[in-house]
Amino acid sequence: MALPTLVVALDINALFLALPQLTADLGASGVQQLWIADIYGFMVAGLVITMGTLGDRIGRRRLLFIGSVGFAIASTLAAYSTDPEMLIASRVLLGIAGATLMPSTLALITNMFGDGRQRGTAIAIWSTCTFTGAALGPVVGGLLLAHFWWGAVFLMAVPAVAVLVIAGPFVLPEFRNPDAARLDLPSVALSMLAILPLVYGVKRLTADTTPSTVAVSALVLGGVFAAAFVVRQLRLDDPLLDLRLLGGGSFRLILLALTLAGVVMAGTGLLVTQYLQSVLGHSPVSAALWFAPMGLAVALGTTLSPAIARRVEPVTAIAAGLALSAIGAVLLALVGPESGLGTVIAGIAILALGTGPLFALGTGIVMGSVPPERAGSAASMAETSNYLGGTLGIAILGSVAAGIYQHRIAGSIPSGVPDAAATAAGQTVAGAAAVAADLPPAAGAELLASAQAAFTSGLHVVGLIGAVVLGVQAWLLRRARLG
Repeated sequence: MALPTLVVALDINALFLALPQLTADLGASGVQQLWIADIYGFMVAGLVITMGTLGDRIGRRRLLFIGSVGFAIASTLAAYSTDPEMLIASRVLLGIAGATLMPSTLALITNMFGDGRQRGTAIAIWSTCTFTGAALGPVVGGLLLAHFWWGAVFLMAVPAVAVLVIAGPFVLPEFRNPDAARLDLPSVALSMLAILPLVYGVKRLTADTTPSTVAVSALVLGGVFAAAFVVRQLRLDDPLLDLRLLGGGSFRLILLALTLAGVVMAGTGLLVTQYLQSVLGHSPVSAALWFAPMGLAVALGTTLSPAIARRVEPVTAIAAGLALSAIGAVLLALVGPESGLGTVIAGIAILALGTGPLFALGTGIVMGSVPPERAGSAASMAETSNYLGGTLGIAILGSVAAGIYQHRIAGSIPSGVPDAAATAAGQTVAGAAAVAADLPPAAGAELLASAQAAFTSGLHVVGLIGAVVLGVQAWLLRRARLG
């Protein structure tokens, strides 16, 4: 079960390095390139709730095998795509299959390990594979692209799926809820109609310089369907997503912590990758390598969590970890616009290391607080919290940083710059760098320095926001008495 988790994380993060090559090879337009990158996440977000509950009904092992085989087939189709439309369709299939993998593996782990300590160790290994794959994805992708064509990044999943399908029937038991009713198709439709517009709206808000009518309309539409979904789940005797699980204090508090940690990590991660490239001048590949300590630090934190939990209560370990993460976030507020590489790497590594106990032990608390027949539903809630946190972090903290940049850069653009160029320089640091390259050396250097300082100010504020969010969450968890 660790194999598909590791390889899927590798596969997803390696794709971003392959985008330039596959775009040129297939002749993909800018819009098609965005769909190639985003459609997988849209499908996973829209279907993870359904797939988690579907595993409770038809069997978690069966769903894992079906999803894994589907993932391998879709990966092969993606690798050998002959045009952008075929690749986008393959990515849709990858998203449908990928939505089955995480909740199925997590639910199976919960059912296989009844002892809390063993379950905690197993979940820690599972979490470690996820974050290790995310950290090593760009590295492995770079190595593959240096020796093979872009399709090789998709084929990494095939050998792992072969091992799972061949060995799985001998080592993985089946679990299902014998009393589960048929899948409620209106609930499935409502969940997708709620999540997909919300995710799309958040992504559009992040990309747009000002809130657009399309983005706001998508958010409103998603909110309406989300409300309808909640009402229906509370009325059904056997709902698609058992929202009554949120009545448990530990379940609710850990899900909130997972979401907020995702907000901080995604928001700071977005800004740090931009800082490495647009302020310190690293290439995309070099920036990916410098950014790898964030994923590796989370993996280290999840690996150490079971040993820590044997010495202190899980809630104490989680709270202490989040307090450590807050210190890492504070370090991001100390970086400079010219020589902050060491500080920023230390900041993201410490921030990520401290979240390890939350992702390992916190997920264990969530899964251990529900009856076995609801493990799939609980797993889908945990995965939705992580995905929701990441999406909100990019949108909210990214918007905060953009607003600070635009406020700070105003007045620093030299007179005489054409309006279109001035607008570009006033929106992003990358736009300012492009404008500065066309100015006389002295004026260009002054504009670029101002833009880099303005962007760094945004990173400082986001770091402080992250420190406050993590610190408050650590305090709340320390006061709570969780199992």
